[in-house]
Amino acid sequence: MSRLDSFLRRITAQRDCLNRAVELISGLDGPVIELGLGNGRTYDHLREILPVREIFVFDRRIAARPDCVPDAAHMIVGDIRETLPNAQARIPGPAALAHCDIGTGDAAANAEIAAFVARHLVALLAPGAIVVADQAMACPEWEPLALPAGIRPGRYHMWRVRP
Repeated sequence: MSRLDSFLRRITAQRDCLNRAVELISGLDGPVIELGLGNGRTYDHLREILPVREIFVFDRRIAARPDCVPDAAHMIVGDIRETLPNAQARIPGPAALAHCDIGTGDAAANAEIAAFVARHLVALLAPGAIVVADQAMACPEWEPLALPAGIRPGRYHMWRVRP
């Protein structure tokens, strides 16, 4: 498969999982956490499909188009190993949804950061919250969810925080 086809499948899986997650959290209050602003495409999609929710975005630096960058109150800049453990001070209440786009192309680095994120993200999530991620993560408080139709297992991942 070409890299272009792989990219298209990943982006389609990301969008379909996020759209499904929005359905699953319809009765759950709380903000949204976006780990990885990148160029801002996913943040832009989230603010379109969740217009009344606060979205808190984490990234080590801002590289997105200016119209796809959250305001200073919702943009948390710095190494995730420093910003995520202290995020409860910035986020008003447990989150209903977390999207983690944290992959780097380095399998060992991905596994390390995914383990770190799972350990620290759990404290920021409401019971019943949905986690959508590009990397496999293991957290005893999360139960895996079926992916939307057409998404190959392992392409993207979804979990629900156990009540």
